Parts: sequence; structure tokens; C-alpha cells
Amino acid sequence: MERRYNHGLESSEICERKQEMGKIILTGDRPTGRLHIGHYVGSLRRRVELQNGGDYDEINIMIADAQALTDNADNPEKVRKNIINVALDYLSAGIDPEKTTILIQSQIPELTELTFYYANLVTVARLQRNPTVKSELGMRGFGGSIPVGFFTYPISQAADITAFKATTVPAGEDQEPMIEQTREIVRSFHHTYNCEVLVEPEILLPENQASMRLPGTDGKEKMSKSLGNCIYLSEEPDDIKKKVMSMFTDPDHLRIEDPGKIEGNTVFTYLDAFAKPEHFEEFLPDYANLDELKDHYRRGGLGDVKVKKFLNSVLQTTLEPIRNRRREYEKNIDYVYEVLRKGSEKAEETAANTLHEVKEAMKINYFDDKELILQQQKEFDEAAKEREALEARKARSRAAAKKV
Repeated sequence: MERRYNHGLESSEICERKQEMGKIILTGDRPTGRLHIGHYVGSLRRRVELQNGGDYDEINIMIADAQALTDNADNPEKVRKNIINVALDYLSAGIDPEKTTILIQSQIPELTELTFYYANLVTVARLQRNPTVKSELGMRGFGGSIPVGFFTYPISQAADITAFKATTVPAGEDQEPMIEQTREIVRSFHHTYNCEVLVEPEILLPENQASMRLPGTDGKEKMSKSLGNCIYLSEEPDDIKKKVMSMFTDPDHLRIEDPGKIEGNTVFTYLDAFAKPEHFEEFLPDYANLDELKDHYRRGGLGDVKVKKFLNSVLQTTLEPIRNRRREYEKNIDYVYEVLRKGSEKAEETAANTLHEVKEAMKINYFDDKELILQQQKEFDEAAKEREALEARKARSRAAAKKV
């Protein structure tokens, strides 16, 4: 692929010119399985809204396969086969490749080089203090055998974000420490090289509190593929119903007439994330809205089964069109890979330009720095002249000595 760099600018101009700030989004997912409704309410639904809202100049969504390999190095096939699953979920949820660039991380080699340079700006102690890293390490149980790639993935993520000069990263609140680490790296780079070529990103959290971190169907803190407590976007209707009807509720709500608790009740957390006024009109007309339903549950006289049946109807209505679109895309896998190829090529061009600017700021763009070449040539020419003059003086001294 032909790359177009900003070769027309000298290093000093790169640092001195005012950066043109567009509104740019970067977000993504690790391809370790199909996406679930936690991904949907946490970021994917919002991505579609942002894509169609027209407020951003660029939207990039990354399938982070290189990051997924940091804890799946012994099972690359798991990552390989789920690239297509994640891409299908994106498209079926409403991501439009005409408006959004979908790319594969490993196909952008510039990201690896940026990670290498940024690693010199971060200490081991700082990575150890990152709360997200601590949580992820504990969940995976590496013990003393932590892969270096996994331990340093906040640096890799910083490379991903800055390569596209993303101003905004839609993510859950658990990712805030990662975004802050990226900002620290940007500030450190600017201070070290006295050249502001990168952008400090801001996190964009879900608007709905329940969407920030949807719990698993078992009531555990996080919905996770590894914990088996997910409802997938492509889940079959019978499987959705089975999972909903077995969901964790209030353990003290034993009889219908008992008052129930809303806080910590997974069914109501899901309703907070998914229920809309039209759902009540269609499936539960005895209640005007979710607040009325909650009030009745708190007073007593409302059974868990009725609430679960309502949640099942809401989820079925939400996921059916997504599942149907996915089946259509599954008929044309060639098209899906073409979307990924074009998106990755476009993304590499952007990342290559950023890398070029970074190397200019670091003054390691040796072959493009004409000023450096001319300066060093001048220094060597002057040194040669001094040697010639010295040799001439020595020759004259020897000649004079012979006459004496």
C-alpha cells in the first residue's frame, strides 16, 4: 500500500504548527468470543448513535486481536476464528462501514512501533498501580507468570488511541484508569521531546448508569464470557428465555406478597438498561413506566416470574432484528472481510502519518531530516579543512627545519 506522509514539513515545523483538532473516536473489542449484551449497552449501542449523530469527524472501531493474544498466545485459533464473529456483531448491531472505519489491530504494524517508543516513558511501578491492570491480572490468575505483553497492554492501548489522534474513547467506567494512563503518556512524550504532536483523549461514559457495567445473569459484578453468565447478541430466542428465567433476583423475595428489593436485583438492572416506554405499552400495559413497576415490587404483590417474562419480551424485541441481520451477513463472509481489509488499509495510512510525526519529534527520522544531513556534512567538511590546514602547517614546519 502506498503511504502518504507529511514529508513536506521540517521537524521544527511539525512541533511548531498548531495541531488541527477534529473530533475523532476510537473504541474496540477483544475478539475472544461473540459480543454479549453487556458490550451492547456498555458501548456498542452508543457507537451506533454516535455514528449516526454526525457530531464526530471520524469514528474508528478496532478489533483488538493483538491485545487478545496477550493472554491467548497458546490458542491463536480462538482469536482467529472470533475476528469474524466480532465483525458480524458490529455490522448486525448497526455499525455502517460507510460511516465508521472497522480495522484489525494486528494489520497496523505502526501500532507496535509506537508501543515500543512509549514503553520508555512508563515505569513498571506505574503499570503495577493501574487499577484496571490489577483487576484483570487477578481475574486471570496468572500468579507469578504474567506475560509481559499482557502486563504492558495499557501502553499498547495508548498507542492505539494516539495513532488515530482520538479525542474521545467511548468505554465503561472500568476503563477510566487506562485512559488516564494514555493521557500521562501523551504529556510525558510532549515534555520529553518538547513537541506536541499527540492528543490527550477523554472517555465517553454510557449515559445510563445501568449500562456502565451490566452484571452477569448470575448477579456477579461483571458479565463475562469466561464466567458463562452472558446473553449474546446472536443468542437464540429459547436460550434468551432460559437465561432470563433463571436470573438472580432478590433472595429474600420468597413469596409474591413479600416486599422486594430493587438494589442488586439483576432483573431490574437489565430493565434499567433496556426497557423503553413502548415496551410497557406492548407487553405490560398495567404499568405506565419502569418506576411504577419498581414501586409495586417494593410494596409487595408482584412476583419475580412476571417481571422476568416482561424482561424476556423486552430482550427478544431488542435482539431479534440484530440476530436477523447477522444471519444475512453470514451469507456473504467475503463482503465482511473486504470491509475489514479496506478499513485496515485506511487505518494504517492514518497511523503511519502519526508515527512519522512521532519519529520527527524524537529526531529519529534520519533519512528524512535534510537539515541533519546538511549539518553533519558541514561539520565533516569543516573538520576535513582543519586537518588539511594542520597538515599544511606541519609540512611548512618540516620544510623550514630542513633549511636550518
